[in-house]
Amino acid sequence: MSHADIAAGVWRIERSRLVGAAAKLLRDLDDAEDCAQDALMAALDVWPRDGQPANPAAWLMTVTRNKALDRLRRRAMLEREHEHLAADDEAAGAHVVPDFVDHLDAARDQAEIGDELLRLIFIACHPVLPREAQVALTLRLLGGLETAEIARAHLLPEATVAQRIVRAKKALAGQAFELPGAAERGERLGAVLAVVYLIFNEGHSAGSGAALLRPALCDEALRLARQLQHLLPGDAEVHGLAALLEIQASRLPARLDAQGRPVLLPDQDRSRWDRLLIQRGLAALARALALGEPGPYTLQASIAACHARAARAEDTDWPAIVAGYDRLLALNPSPVIALNRAVAISHARGPAAALPLLQALAAEPQLERYPFLAGALGDVLERLGRVTEARDAYLCAAELTDNDVQRTLLMARATRLAS
Repeated sequence: MSHADIAAGVWRIERSRLVGAAAKLLRDLDDAEDCAQDALMAALDVWPRDGQPANPAAWLMTVTRNKALDRLRRRAMLEREHEHLAADDEAAGAHVVPDFVDHLDAARDQAEIGDELLRLIFIACHPVLPREAQVALTLRLLGGLETAEIARAHLLPEATVAQRIVRAKKALAGQAFELPGAAERGERLGAVLAVVYLIFNEGHSAGSGAALLRPALCDEALRLARQLQHLLPGDAEVHGLAALLEIQASRLPARLDAQGRPVLLPDQDRSRWDRLLIQRGLAALARALALGEPGPYTLQASIAACHARAARAEDTDWPAIVAGYDRLLALNPSPVIALNRAVAISHARGPAAALPLLQALAAEPQLERYPFLAGALGDVLERLGRVTEARDAYLCAAELTDNDVQRTLLMARATRLAS
């Protein structure tokens, strides 16, 4: 692997932290992204000539911070020129960088939030932004997702998400990137949980690209959820989200076969499921349920637990899963939740009971180009023996997905029916 490939790979992993570190200094997200990009360009120039540093991530962080400090110094110089400040050292000292940096370092050292990236997510979920902008911005900056990936996760046009991100950056320009107090953390928690959840989902089933899974995203989301448990031990939904991610992550080793092809849940080798993660998830679910009425994440964790407790696919308690989706749909009406409920009904009551529900969902504008709806229709139609219609549904789903692995699986199912 070349130095350029290594630099680009480390930068992709560390990008969120680099942007966050620069943003705390500059209070401008566009400038912060520029500093992180400048650090990558410096690595591409220096590493092939001087060799790779012992700690590439630390090297990139140092260069990013230096770029940010250079920008602050230039700002200070311009301010002094514009205000015609006196040239003596004492007068200039009120405007140079160290005072500002020391203030931020002190705030960081005193903060209760112990994880750098988690602190930055709380900061990015600023109350001056509407909820949808908080989520879009933090996914872009801290989750490392592209605008198109965020749009797919929210079933929205890419242009809409791009506009939200641009407006959010403008709204935060000049804001103090300071850590929220305990009371304000509660106000921002909903957006923070949504960000962690969506980061995990993109890793669990990538919306685009050549790989079905992006394990690094799953690992980061799981780590953040565990940090939130330590930070807010009395919040039921924090434990509910952690439970959901632990249980979902437990199945990752069984989701691909030896050739890298996806394995559907009923066909997975359950001996490959990570029992430790399942135990952690069930324990977190018990804590969430003990803390009060279950919210959306706790209900989803309860549904996931039904799968985790089943030793075999045929042992799955599908009626309990349908009941879970009934409660979830009442609490959080969503066409995607309705789709998952219809799939559960196809297993609990048979494909004939689910077909009209799926056909009705096809009229939902949000699901018009949603590949999982077409795939679910194909599965139900196939089980009903309506082979030609099932094949067409699989082909439609394959056309709609941007993920190469999912497309290959759907095309294989359509080809099998054709033969």
